[in-house]
Amino acid sequence: MKPLLDFLPVFLFFIVYKLSDIYTATAVLMASMALTVGFHWWRHRTVEKVHLASLALLLVFGGATLLFRDPDFIKWKPTVLNWGFACLFLGARWYKGGQPLLHRMLESRMELPDHVWKRLDSSWIVFFLLSGLLNIVVAYSFDEDTWVNFKLFGLMGLTLLFVFGQAFYMSRYMEEETEEPAAPYMEEETEEPAAPVEEKVPPDSSGETSDKA
Repeated sequence: MKPLLDFLPVFLFFIVYKLSDIYTATAVLMASMALTVGFHWWRHRTVEKVHLASLALLLVFGGATLLFRDPDFIKWKPTVLNWGFACLFLGARWYKGGQPLLHRMLESRMELPDHVWKRLDSSWIVFFLLSGLLNIVVAYSFDEDTWVNFKLFGLMGLTLLFVFGQAFYMSRYMEEETEEPAAPYMEEETEEPAAPVEEKVPPDSSGETSDKA
């Protein structure tokens, strides 16, 4: 149910845009995102930082779109969000010993080798950078309707494919971790030879001989 709630605002944005215009769709996106975050807090008494960051940017860029009647602001929101995440992941490498941010986020749920965490972290950085770039290229190279379609089917589809690819890659190493290790080699204990027991010779029991005069 949680993934459905996460993508619900984007679905509503797409539907309202097709029925109305970009400004009404932006207002619906802002309201539905705020309601989604509020529902998460009401249900779990906590809100993920990713959702808070996305909501904050949406209120800023969406508000600017409605205030200035300029759709370019809302078009930049996915790019700024993705590039912001890329900078966050990069900056984490120079904080607290350089442990990848993804490792800190998921270390309580799974155990993976250090080099795997670094590869996953690097792949997310590249994905965020490319997604942000691709969004702005589509926004300024095609018409508004194409960008709205890309926002739903393009960015969301790429994200889902990337997540599935990451999960498949992690599962390979998780299976190796869960395999039972081979029994360690135990050296056979050799018994030390017992020390020889010295035989005790009983004292001479023959009595003293007496000379007869």
